[in-house]
Amino acid sequence: MGDLFTNFFSGIIPMEAYIAVSLVMFFSGIYGFISRKSLLMILISIELILNSIDINFAVFNRYLYPEQMEGFFFALFTIAISACETAVAIAIVINIYRNLNNVEVDSLNQLKE
Repeated sequence: MGDLFTNFFSGIIPMEAYIAVSLVMFFSGIYGFISRKSLLMILISIELILNSIDINFAVFNRYLYPEQMEGFFFALFTIAISACETAVAIAIVINIYRNLNNVEVDSLNQLKE
């Protein structure tokens, strides 16, 4: 345990620190996805989940295969996919707001009528 704190203060950040940050981001995204009622907050929670996955790709690539770049390319690909997903989701949310003047998940049943 002493080596872990020594590495924190010497400038070398251990892989466990990155994994801990990624884990906190992932579970806060899951919690936000399950507990929020607003579509925009659900979208932000999905982005948190995807960003935590990007951190994992980059960290495992850096520590397990430092001479290769596959993890970084997967992270870039995931960022591009999440940008497209965000653009489509925001367009859908804008259309829902124009029809209902509300972006709550509970009010989406009114679209059936």
